[in-house]
Amino acid sequence: MLYLIQMEQWQDQGIVLAVRRHGESGGVVSLLTQEHGRHAGYVRGAQGSRMRGTLEVGNLVDAHWSARGGDDLGSLKLELSHSPAAHFMQDALKLAALQSACALCDAALPEREGHPGLFHGVQALFEALQTEIWAQVYVMWEIAFLKELGFSLDLSKCAGGGDDNALAYVSPKTGRAVSAEAGEPYKEKLLALPAFLRPAGGEERGEGDDEDVLIGLQLTAYFLEHWAFAHHTTGVPEARAVFQARFGKSVSL
Repeated sequence: MLYLIQMEQWQDQGIVLAVRRHGESGGVVSLLTQEHGRHAGYVRGAQGSRMRGTLEVGNLVDAHWSARGGDDLGSLKLELSHSPAAHFMQDALKLAALQSACALCDAALPEREGHPGLFHGVQALFEALQTEIWAQVYVMWEIAFLKELGFSLDLSKCAGGGDDNALAYVSPKTGRAVSAEAGEPYKEKLLALPAFLRPAGGEERGEGDDEDVLIGLQLTAYFLEHWAFAHHTTGVPEARAVFQARFGKSVSL
């Protein structure tokens, strides 16, 4: 008796999040796709020179995935559509930001769970890396990323009933903002709120200099560690720590 095997397959656009060696010449490639969420597949010849440029982390690719069953790893055929990383090869700091965002998505997102908003948000972040306010945008992207994972920060008003126009801290327990006056007795236990994340119209609202951005990175790093990755065995991806460390060094120069 002849049995016909029906292949599962789809076509989509995806952002390369990670490439892991598999066998002598292949690799398992993790993508953040527009319609199919974080999705992995085997790429033949992934370790060869012909595929190296296509598989740079952060690249936008046209992807065709196929498998004998929906639960199988399956195989991917990829064609390069756009290479954001090519713009930052001479800028180690921006390249580290791109790699950090991709590593966060790869480590935190459940596989095959749709996140179309995040897919477009990552692309917007990569475009913003070419602007003067790229670092501030990166911090705001991480706040949006936390929200996508179900961990929302409320930086719009004072959790203690204080002046909403004088926010200065964030509660590490609730992720809610606290005014300077209301937080004064507990300031040693609170996280600093950078000026550029304060509500429009509030006191000392600014564009955010590099030191302010570093405060923002320290803020989101706390919630990534204690909220989003609290139960992950490997913790926050190393690429995220590398980016913050490099940014901190650039501030101290």
